Amino acid sequence: MKQYKAVIFDLDGTLLDTLADLGLSLNTILTRHGYGPQSLSAVRRYLGNGAERLCRLALPKNVKDEEFQTLFKEFKAYYKDHCHIATRPYDGIADLLKGLQEQGIKTAIVSNKPDEAVRALRDDFFPAVTLAVGQKEDIPRKPSPLMVEKALHDLGIKKEDAVYIGDSEVDFETARRAAMDVILVSWGFRDRSELEALGKAVIVDTREALSAYLLGSVPKSD
Repeated sequence: MKQYKAVIFDLDGTLLDTLADLGLSLNTILTRHGYGPQSLSAVRRYLGNGAERLCRLALPKNVKDEEFQTLFKEFKAYYKDHCHIATRPYDGIADLLKGLQEQGIKTAIVSNKPDEAVRALRDDFFPAVTLAVGQKEDIPRKPSPLMVEKALHDLGIKKEDAVYIGDSEVDFETARRAAMDVILVSWGFRDRSELEALGKAVIVDTREALSAYLLGSVPKSD
């Protein structure tokens, strides 16, 4: 089993269950503008390509750009203030991160969520994670590999010594473009069958299996 020096995590659907708060924020703004709410199952399908793509998929295609930009700005502001209501780490994630830290393995979060939200959620839930990188205007969102490459550069780790962990086709493609090892988790926003259809990748179904793969054993809570 390969020993990695760094683990790069996706955030939504991988470390954090953010679906309820994203759905609430989206539907609040949709309703404010006279559009019908989206079901959580629909929101789950829309996730993975960033907040802008989420909003576009939730709206009719004929929405004018001026209205969209207004709505998108409101969504980002509302979500920033309401991203901690129901959002929680998946069970076992805290122990996994603790185990990585104890073994001296560096960690980072790379997400298509707006950078300010990524940093706020890292500070609230995962303060021991070394680095958090979210989407900014000057950095293209995943599946571009640039955010991942920036994280590796800032960590001082070569890509062959790191693994990328995510829960979607976007994460799979990000790792492929970055020429990195990838592990996909099936507890997030895509079903195992969808992940299996993507191509060659390690797929894990539980946090215990992920811990065993990365650490060789399952960390135990104190």
